[in-house]
Amino acid sequence: MNIDQAQHGDKLLTLRDYLRWTLSEMGRHKVYFGHGHSDAWNEALQLVFNAVDLPWDSALELLDSRLLPKEQARIESFVYQRCNERRPLPYITGEAWFMGIPFNVDERVLIPRSPTAQLIEDGFQPWLGDIDVERVLDLCTGSGCIGIACAAVFDQAEVDLVDLSTEALAVADTNVARHELQERVRTVQSDLFSNLEGEIYDLIITNPPYVDQDDLDSMPAEYQHEPELALGSGPDGLDITRRILREAGRHLSEQGLLVCEVGNSEVHLMQAYPDLPLIWVELEEGGNGVFVIDAPTLRAQAQIFE
Repeated sequence: MNIDQAQHGDKLLTLRDYLRWTLSEMGRHKVYFGHGHSDAWNEALQLVFNAVDLPWDSALELLDSRLLPKEQARIESFVYQRCNERRPLPYITGEAWFMGIPFNVDERVLIPRSPTAQLIEDGFQPWLGDIDVERVLDLCTGSGCIGIACAAVFDQAEVDLVDLSTEALAVADTNVARHELQERVRTVQSDLFSNLEGEIYDLIITNPPYVDQDDLDSMPAEYQHEPELALGSGPDGLDITRRILREAGRHLSEQGLLVCEVGNSEVHLMQAYPDLPLIWVELEEGGNGVFVIDAPTLRAQAQIFE
Protein backbone atom coordinates (compact mmCIF):
# COMPACT_ATOMS: atom_id res chain seq x y z
CA MET A 1 0.00 0.00 0.00
CA ASN A 2 1.20 3.52 -0.79
CA ILE A 3 0.27 4.82 2.61
CA ASP A 4 2.08 5.43 5.88
CA GLN A 5 0.18 2.62 7.54
CA ALA A 6 0.79 0.61 10.67
CA GLN A 7 3.29 -2.19 10.14
CA HIS A 8 3.47 -3.75 13.57
CA GLY A 9 0.86 -4.48 16.21
CA ASP A 10 3.20 -3.17 18.92
CA LYS A 11 2.98 0.37 17.50
CA LEU A 12 -0.77 0.83 17.08
CA LEU A 13 -2.65 -1.30 19.53
CA THR A 14 -6.00 0.24 20.45
CA LEU A 15 -8.98 1.84 18.77
CA ARG A 16 -7.68 5.16 20.10
CA ASP A 17 -4.32 4.59 18.40
CA TYR A 18 -6.00 3.81 15.10
CA LEU A 19 -8.40 6.72 15.39
CA ARG A 20 -5.48 9.12 15.84
CA TRP A 21 -3.63 7.52 12.92
CA THR A 22 -6.73 7.69 10.71
CA LEU A 23 -7.14 11.39 11.48
CA SER A 24 -3.50 12.00 10.59
CA GLU A 25 -3.82 10.12 7.29
CA MET A 26 -6.94 12.05 6.35
CA GLY A 27 -5.07 15.28 7.01
CA ARG A 28 -1.99 14.21 5.05
CA HIS A 29 -4.06 13.18 2.03
CA LYS A 30 -6.41 16.17 2.23
CA VAL A 31 -9.53 14.08 1.76
CA TYR A 32 -12.79 15.86 0.96
CA PHE A 33 -15.81 15.53 3.25
CA GLY A 34 -19.09 15.72 1.37
CA HIS A 35 -20.81 12.36 1.71
CA GLY A 36 -22.25 12.32 5.19
CA HIS A 37 -19.85 13.98 7.60
CA SER A 38 -18.42 17.46 7.22
CA ASP A 39 -15.42 16.98 9.53
CA ALA A 40 -12.55 14.56 9.97
CA TRP A 41 -13.32 13.54 13.57
CA ASN A 42 -16.78 12.11 12.94
CA GLU A 43 -15.76 10.49 9.67
CA ALA A 44 -12.70 8.88 11.24
CA LEU A 45 -14.78 7.68 14.18
CA GLN A 46 -17.32 6.07 11.86
CA LEU A 47 -14.61 4.51 9.71
CA VAL A 48 -12.72 2.95 12.62
CA PHE A 49 -15.78 1.74 14.50
CA ASN A 50 -17.41 0.32 11.38
CA ALA A 51 -14.23 -1.56 10.48
CA VAL A 52 -14.49 -3.49 13.76
CA ASP A 53 -18.27 -3.95 13.52
CA LEU A 54 -19.21 -1.45 16.19
CA PRO A 55 -21.93 1.21 15.83
CA TRP A 56 -20.24 4.51 15.00
CA ASP A 57 -21.89 6.16 18.00
CA SER A 58 -20.56 3.56 20.44
CA ALA A 59 -19.32 4.69 23.86
CA LEU A 60 -15.94 6.41 23.65
CA GLU A 61 -14.74 4.27 26.56
CA LEU A 62 -14.24 1.55 23.95
CA LEU A 63 -11.40 3.54 22.41
CA ASP A 64 -8.91 1.95 24.78
CA SER A 65 -9.84 -1.57 23.64
CA ARG A 66 -6.98 -3.52 22.06
CA LEU A 67 -7.47 -4.82 18.53
CA LEU A 68 -7.04 -8.23 16.95
CA PRO A 69 -4.63 -8.44 13.98
CA LYS A 70 -7.51 -8.98 11.55
CA GLU A 71 -9.25 -5.87 12.93
CA GLN A 72 -6.07 -3.85 12.50
CA ALA A 73 -5.80 -5.06 8.90
CA ARG A 74 -9.39 -4.12 8.16
CA ILE A 75 -8.98 -0.59 9.52
CA GLU A 76 -5.82 -0.19 7.46
CA SER A 77 -7.71 -1.36 4.34
CA PHE A 78 -10.51 1.14 5.01
CA VAL A 79 -8.03 3.98 5.50
CA TYR A 80 -6.19 3.07 2.29
CA GLN A 81 -9.45 3.13 0.31
CA ARG A 82 -10.53 6.41 1.87
CA CYS A 83 -7.22 8.25 1.60
CA ASN A 84 -5.36 6.79 -1.39
CA GLU A 85 -8.29 5.77 -3.58
CA ARG A 86 -10.46 8.65 -2.32
CA ARG A 87 -13.52 6.37 -2.04
CA PRO A 88 -16.32 7.99 -0.08
CA LEU A 89 -16.85 6.29 3.27
CA PRO A 90 -20.40 5.01 2.54
CA TYR A 91 -19.05 3.06 -0.44
CA ILE A 92 -16.44 1.48 1.82
CA THR A 93 -18.94 0.50 4.51
CA GLY A 94 -21.77 -0.24 2.06
CA GLU A 95 -24.23 1.86 4.03
CA ALA A 96 -25.53 5.43 4.22
CA TRP A 97 -28.19 7.11 6.32
CA PHE A 98 -31.03 9.35 5.16
CA MET A 99 -33.67 10.80 7.47
CA GLY A 100 -32.39 8.53 10.21
CA ILE A 101 -32.93 5.41 8.06
CA PRO A 102 -30.06 3.13 6.92
CA PHE A 103 -29.68 2.29 3.22
CA ASN A 104 -27.49 -0.05 1.21
CA VAL A 105 -25.26 1.85 -1.21
CA ASP A 106 -22.46 1.14 -3.64
CA GLU A 107 -20.97 2.72 -6.76
CA ARG A 108 -24.15 2.02 -8.75
CA VAL A 109 -26.00 4.82 -6.94
CA LEU A 110 -25.41 8.28 -5.54
CA ILE A 111 -24.73 8.51 -1.84
CA PRO A 112 -27.86 9.96 -0.15
CA ARG A 113 -27.39 13.58 0.91
CA SER A 114 -30.49 15.40 -0.32
CA PRO A 115 -31.77 18.30 1.82
CA THR A 116 -35.31 17.12 1.03
CA ALA A 117 -35.13 14.91 4.14
CA GLN A 118 -36.38 17.86 6.17
CA LEU A 119 -39.37 18.33 3.86
CA ILE A 120 -40.23 14.64 4.02
CA GLU A 121 -40.14 14.63 7.82
CA ASP A 122 -42.49 17.63 7.79
CA GLY A 123 -44.91 15.86 5.44
CA PHE A 124 -44.28 18.54 2.78
CA GLN A 125 -46.28 21.02 4.78
CA PRO A 126 -47.64 23.56 4.23
CA TRP A 127 -47.64 22.85 0.49
CA LEU A 128 -49.54 19.56 0.55
CA GLY A 129 -52.21 20.96 2.83
CA ASP A 130 -54.93 18.41 3.59
CA ILE A 131 -54.31 16.27 0.48
CA ASP A 132 -54.68 12.58 1.26
CA VAL A 133 -51.47 11.17 -0.22
CA GLU A 134 -52.29 7.79 -1.72
CA ARG A 135 -49.59 7.53 -4.41
CA VAL A 136 -46.02 8.85 -4.45
CA LEU A 137 -43.47 8.85 -7.26
CA ASP A 138 -39.75 9.07 -6.50
CA LEU A 139 -38.32 9.95 -9.90
CA CYS A 140 -34.59 9.32 -10.51
CA THR A 141 -34.65 7.24 -7.35
CA GLY A 142 -31.10 5.85 -7.21
CA SER A 143 -30.88 3.91 -3.94
CA GLY A 144 -34.58 4.48 -3.27
CA CYS A 145 -33.87 6.47 -0.12
CA ILE A 146 -36.24 9.36 -0.85
CA GLY A 147 -39.19 7.17 -1.84
CA ILE A 148 -38.68 4.78 1.07
CA ALA A 149 -38.48 7.72 3.48
CA CYS A 150 -41.77 8.97 2.00
CA ALA A 151 -43.27 5.53 2.58
CA ALA A 152 -42.31 5.84 6.25
CA VAL A 153 -44.09 9.21 6.57
CA PHE A 154 -47.12 8.38 4.41
CA ASP A 155 -47.58 4.93 5.86
CA GLN A 156 -50.63 4.02 3.77
CA ALA A 157 -49.36 5.31 0.45
CA GLU A 158 -48.13 3.28 -2.50
CA VAL A 159 -44.72 4.42 -3.76
CA ASP A 160 -43.08 3.96 -7.16
CA LEU A 161 -39.28 4.15 -7.33
CA VAL A 162 -38.33 5.03 -10.91
CA ASP A 163 -34.92 5.16 -12.53
CA LEU A 164 -33.38 4.78 -15.97
CA SER A 165 -30.54 2.66 -14.56
CA THR A 166 -31.30 -1.01 -13.97
CA GLU A 167 -28.15 -1.18 -11.83
CA ALA A 168 -29.48 1.56 -9.54
CA LEU A 169 -32.83 -0.21 -9.31
CA ALA A 170 -31.08 -3.40 -8.21
CA VAL A 171 -29.74 -1.46 -5.22
CA ALA A 172 -33.16 0.11 -4.61
CA ASP A 173 -34.70 -3.38 -4.58
CA THR A 174 -32.36 -4.41 -1.77
CA ASN A 175 -33.48 -1.40 0.25
CA VAL A 176 -37.17 -2.12 -0.33
CA ALA A 177 -36.55 -5.64 0.95
CA ARG A 178 -34.38 -4.42 3.83
CA HIS A 179 -37.26 -2.29 5.12
CA GLU A 180 -39.91 -4.91 4.27
CA LEU A 181 -41.94 -2.60 2.04
CA GLN A 182 -42.55 -4.91 -0.92
CA GLU A 183 -46.34 -4.64 -0.52
CA ARG A 184 -46.39 -0.86 -0.95
CA VAL A 185 -43.17 0.08 -2.75
CA ARG A 186 -42.16 -1.08 -6.24
CA THR A 187 -39.31 -0.27 -8.60
CA VAL A 188 -39.92 0.67 -12.24
CA GLN A 189 -37.32 1.03 -14.98
CA SER A 190 -38.21 4.09 -17.03
CA ASP A 191 -36.64 7.03 -18.81
CA LEU A 192 -38.48 9.56 -16.62
CA PHE A 193 -42.19 9.13 -17.44
CA SER A 194 -41.81 7.00 -20.59
CA ASN A 195 -43.00 3.76 -18.91
CA LEU A 196 -45.55 5.44 -16.65
CA GLU A 197 -48.33 6.04 -19.17
CA GLY A 198 -51.60 6.68 -17.34
CA GLU A 199 -50.02 6.67 -13.86
CA ILE A 200 -51.23 9.47 -11.57
CA TYR A 201 -49.58 10.57 -8.32
CA ASP A 202 -50.47 12.91 -5.48
CA LEU A 203 -46.81 13.66 -4.90
CA ILE A 204 -43.87 13.55 -7.29
CA ILE A 205 -40.52 14.09 -5.65
CA THR A 206 -37.32 14.06 -7.65
CA ASN A 207 -33.61 14.59 -7.16
CA PRO A 208 -32.59 14.38 -10.82
CA PRO A 209 -29.10 14.84 -12.26
CA TYR A 210 -28.53 18.59 -12.11
CA VAL A 211 -24.78 19.29 -12.02
CA ASP A 212 -23.70 21.67 -14.76
CA GLN A 213 -20.58 20.97 -16.80
CA ASP A 214 -18.35 23.47 -15.01
CA ASP A 215 -19.19 22.01 -11.59
CA LEU A 216 -18.83 18.46 -12.91
CA ASP A 217 -15.34 19.20 -14.21
CA SER A 218 -14.22 20.73 -10.89
CA MET A 219 -15.62 18.16 -8.45
CA PRO A 220 -13.24 16.62 -5.87
CA ALA A 221 -11.91 13.13 -6.57
CA GLU A 222 -14.43 11.53 -4.18
CA TYR A 223 -17.28 12.37 -6.55
CA GLN A 224 -15.61 10.54 -9.43
CA HIS A 225 -16.66 7.27 -7.77
CA GLU A 226 -20.35 8.15 -8.19
CA PRO A 227 -22.19 7.29 -11.43
CA GLU A 228 -21.87 10.20 -13.85
CA LEU A 229 -25.34 9.37 -15.21
CA ALA A 230 -26.74 10.47 -11.84
CA LEU A 231 -24.79 13.73 -11.69
CA GLY A 232 -24.42 15.59 -14.97
CA SER A 233 -27.30 17.05 -16.97
CA GLY A 234 -25.98 19.18 -19.81
CA PRO A 235 -24.12 22.50 -19.91
CA ASP A 236 -26.46 24.26 -17.45
CA GLY A 237 -27.48 21.18 -15.46
CA LEU A 238 -31.13 21.41 -16.54
CA ASP A 239 -31.56 18.92 -19.39
CA ILE A 240 -33.48 16.46 -17.19
CA THR A 241 -35.31 19.10 -15.14
CA ARG A 242 -36.76 20.68 -18.29
CA ARG A 243 -38.24 17.32 -19.29
CA ILE A 244 -39.67 16.81 -15.81
CA LEU A 245 -41.35 20.22 -15.83
CA ARG A 246 -42.77 19.55 -19.30
CA GLU A 247 -44.20 16.11 -18.46
CA ALA A 248 -44.99 16.05 -14.73
CA GLY A 249 -48.33 17.85 -15.00
CA ARG A 250 -49.83 14.91 -16.90
CA HIS A 251 -48.99 12.58 -14.00
CA LEU A 252 -50.16 14.64 -11.04
CA SER A 253 -53.56 14.37 -9.41
CA GLU A 254 -55.84 17.40 -9.50
CA GLN A 255 -54.16 19.15 -6.57
CA GLY A 256 -50.92 17.16 -6.65
CA LEU A 257 -47.46 18.53 -5.87
CA LEU A 258 -44.09 18.39 -7.62
CA VAL A 259 -40.99 18.72 -5.42
CA CYS A 260 -37.67 18.97 -7.25
CA GLU A 261 -34.06 19.52 -6.20
CA VAL A 262 -31.73 21.32 -8.62
CA GLY A 263 -28.96 22.42 -6.25
CA ASN A 264 -26.60 25.05 -7.62
CA SER A 265 -28.46 24.98 -10.96
CA GLU A 266 -31.18 27.03 -9.26
CA VAL A 267 -29.68 30.16 -10.80
CA HIS A 268 -29.83 28.64 -14.31
CA LEU A 269 -33.46 27.60 -13.81
CA MET A 270 -34.48 31.07 -12.68
CA GLN A 271 -32.76 32.55 -15.74
CA ALA A 272 -34.38 30.03 -18.09
CA TYR A 273 -37.92 30.51 -16.73
CA PRO A 274 -38.05 33.94 -15.06
CA ASP A 275 -41.86 34.01 -15.09
CA LEU A 276 -42.39 30.49 -13.75
CA PRO A 277 -43.92 30.82 -10.23
CA LEU A 278 -41.76 28.26 -8.47
CA ILE A 279 -41.67 28.30 -4.68
CA TRP A 280 -38.07 28.02 -3.49
CA VAL A 281 -37.95 26.33 -0.12
CA GLU A 282 -35.93 27.82 2.72
CA LEU A 283 -34.41 24.87 4.55
CA GLU A 284 -33.75 25.33 8.26
CA GLU A 285 -31.02 22.68 8.30
CA GLY A 286 -29.18 24.03 5.26
CA GLY A 287 -29.14 23.19 1.58
CA ASN A 288 -30.51 25.06 -1.38
CA GLY A 289 -32.07 24.64 -4.79
CA VAL A 290 -35.30 22.84 -3.86
CA PHE A 291 -38.55 24.07 -5.37
CA VAL A 292 -42.21 23.08 -5.16
CA ILE A 293 -45.00 23.73 -7.64
CA ASP A 294 -48.57 22.45 -7.54
CA ALA A 295 -50.38 20.73 -10.38
CA PRO A 296 -52.78 23.57 -11.31
CA THR A 297 -49.89 26.04 -11.59
CA LEU A 298 -47.73 23.61 -13.54
CA ARG A 299 -50.50 22.88 -16.03
CA ALA A 300 -51.29 26.57 -16.45
CA GLN A 301 -47.65 27.18 -17.42
CA ALA A 302 -47.40 24.20 -19.78
CA GLN A 303 -46.90 26.34 -22.89
CA ILE A 304 -43.55 27.74 -21.71
CA PHE A 305 -42.00 24.25 -21.74
CA GLU A 306 -42.92 23.49 -25.36
